[in-house]
Amino acid sequence: MQESNNINTDVFGKAISAYYLNKDETPILVHSPDFDDDEILVPYLFRDFKEMPLLEQSALENTSGKILDVGCGAGSHSLFLQNERDLEVIAIDISEGALDICTQRGIKDVRNIDFFDLKNETFDTLLLLMNGTGIIGKLENLDSFFKHSRSLLTKNGQIIIDSSDLSYLFDPDEDGGIWIDPDAPYYGELEFSISYKGESSPAFNWLYLDATTFANAAAENNFSFEILHKGDHFDYLAVLKPL
Repeated sequence: MQESNNINTDVFGKAISAYYLNKDETPILVHSPDFDDDEILVPYLFRDFKEMPLLEQSALENTSGKILDVGCGAGSHSLFLQNERDLEVIAIDISEGALDICTQRGIKDVRNIDFFDLKNETFDTLLLLMNGTGIIGKLENLDSFFKHSRSLLTKNGQIIIDSSDLSYLFDPDEDGGIWIDPDAPYYGELEFSISYKGESSPAFNWLYLDATTFANAAAENNFSFEILHKGDHFDYLAVLKPL
């Protein structure tokens, strides 16, 4: 998981290292002013292909060529692509601790770099999973995301990315729809912080993006948009290609 540009406390790295080296299953806590605290169970970050939800399996089956695994975390997606599909994978994250474990797990090319700082290299697939739109942060950053992604894609390249539509959190009106305050921030823009064993990260922005808004933004930026898979919890997997 690549939380944002301003995260400098390696919460994920410490939790991933503790589990890998010592089988310490202390969860990562997720905090938000909008919701009750939640947990990330660290063993889940080490799941193999058979343990992954169908959405993730579909994502890994649809990758091709040279792949950039963005926010690779413990490296489970990269390991499958590298070892089972024999593909060239570059795994990036801003967590040094996570990348150290990725190396120990056998991933050949790991890099400590923010996605938005990557330059002068192209890929056939940009892979962003576990709410891959999260790193966009705010709706206003969508155009910048598309521009930067285009700079990293080969001529026939693709983005494979997942997200969720949070409109289900709103009570439906009598017509079955939902009412959204047009003057309020986009409902998928959330703020989080994470903590582990009493150490907390700074707050960061995280974007959940409904498919219609994503498709419209893709069209405005000359990208195609196709849903590959719909999950069971208002989540979806999409493939986007520059036109």
